[in-house]
Amino acid sequence: MSFRWVYAEPEQEETVSTLQEQLGVSEKIAHLLALRGIDSYDKAKSFFRPELAKIHDPFLMKDMDKATERLAKAIREGQKILVYGDYDVDGTTSTSILFIFLKRFGVDVDFYIPHRFKEGYGINQEGIDYAIEIDADLIVSVDCGITAVEETEQAKEHGIDVIICDHHNVGDRIPDAVAVLDPKRKDCNYPFDGLSGAGVGFKLIQGTIKKLGLSEDMAFELLDLVAISIASDIVPIQDENRILMAEGLKQINSDPRVGVKALLDLINLDIGSISTSNIVFSIGPRINAAGRMGDATKAVLLLISETRTEARSRANELESINVARRDKDSKTMEEAQAIVDQDYNLDKVSSMVLHQPDWHLGVIGIVASRLVDTYGRPAVMLSTVDGKIKGSARSIDGFNIYEAFKKCEDLLEQFGGHEYAAGLTIREENLKEFRRRIDEIAADNLSDQDFIPELKIDCDLDLSEVDMGFWKLLSQFEPFGPGNLRPIFVSRDVDVEGVPTVVGKGHLKMKVSQNGSGAFDVIGFNMHDCLPKVRSSDDKKLDIAYSLEENHWNGRRTLQVRLRDVKIRD
Repeated sequence: MSFRWVYAEPEQEETVSTLQEQLGVSEKIAHLLALRGIDSYDKAKSFFRPELAKIHDPFLMKDMDKATERLAKAIREGQKILVYGDYDVDGTTSTSILFIFLKRFGVDVDFYIPHRFKEGYGINQEGIDYAIEIDADLIVSVDCGITAVEETEQAKEHGIDVIICDHHNVGDRIPDAVAVLDPKRKDCNYPFDGLSGAGVGFKLIQGTIKKLGLSEDMAFELLDLVAISIASDIVPIQDENRILMAEGLKQINSDPRVGVKALLDLINLDIGSISTSNIVFSIGPRINAAGRMGDATKAVLLLISETRTEARSRANELESINVARRDKDSKTMEEAQAIVDQDYNLDKVSSMVLHQPDWHLGVIGIVASRLVDTYGRPAVMLSTVDGKIKGSARSIDGFNIYEAFKKCEDLLEQFGGHEYAAGLTIREENLKEFRRRIDEIAADNLSDQDFIPELKIDCDLDLSEVDMGFWKLLSQFEPFGPGNLRPIFVSRDVDVEGVPTVVGKGHLKMKVSQNGSGAFDVIGFNMHDCLPKVRSSDDKKLDIAYSLEENHWNGRRTLQVRLRDVKIRD
């Protein structure tokens, strides 16, 4: 798929020259910093040198005093605590850090993760029943609970206190719990509201340690799991998250806990070279696979493993689940594409609503995202579960899928989500009208240009400017993620060296040079469709959009171009 290249511009152009002078860096590096809102020497220093000393005081968060007082009491008195989490990566890492922390004090602690398909998201009746069954004195929810008004009341009726740690948007009512920690509360003055669920749990641990008069180092030992949650939950890598992410990566790359180490060994990732991308594309999906296929407790059991033998066994179990998930994912994608190719005229439709009763509910969200990437249109994937049609939707820039669902709420049983992703439940008799109405709404709000996805470009770059000095500074922009995406460059009038080819499972591979730069290795993942284009270019020049990265192979590190798009110049 070809992209529209859209260049980002700093809010104030003079910032670039100011940073050049203050920092003694190149114009390109100063430009990249300005795009990220860095406009002074002090901000640049904090950006390049994230320090734990600069994270926020946990007691700035609303209800932290109450939460830490109650949790410290439970620890001192040896009360029974149930950690209640969610089934995604953020939820399982959140659950694990609280469980590990409490175990260090010899607390009688258990955990509960709802089954994705049997129970659904959040605190529910089955979870409360389990807390009653084990005689829990306290429930600590992580990455969920902000909407659990009735469930909190029910727990209280049975003498069970509740502390809620969440980071999702707050509804009209806040549960009447002992404490509700959520930086998105309107009455919360915490300086940063972009924490992951595990990040909020970490702040509770940090505050409780202070309350107990112990060293904060005990909390910092859990930052490897916090980093995995931050990368996987797509929260902004800014402010406090950037510090927690950087420190967590250091721990993973120096002394990972046995569960994480078992995963790294299994997928042949070398300690010392683990990046945010490795978490997003390799570690996170394996942890997430258990929840996607139903039972996320297996992910928690890996992360809290105490011996290498147990960790290896748990990691192999997750890998088997992940292989099954990938198989269902690939099969569902093939079936979905076949339906689109057969039933949809993409010149006449603005959205895709696909339904197959036997599609697995745990993978249709992933497939919907891939359909959006492939066809450049909003996609709704639906399956039938226990007689109800349920599904996931993903959207494109310029089309708020949640607002579109609101316009169809008379046809829906349930729905929720945000601008780019949403979930829904619908009766079969309403499906045809829903499909028609969603397409009508999309057609009214989108133009032909909207169906060509944007590729946000940081700046033009001549390959002759890329040397180890430039790379050393660029690598200090890590960790990358939302709010600090890996820079995308454009190099124009590039020459192809040798014969481009396809390697692996459809990956374009070639060498390019520009203005005497020397040859750079280029890899374009899943870009085999571009092979005829680059081979037929002959003496024509290429314009390439790309990011720079290190390639690790057989103990060697080399700089390579990660291709994102290519255009032939006449």
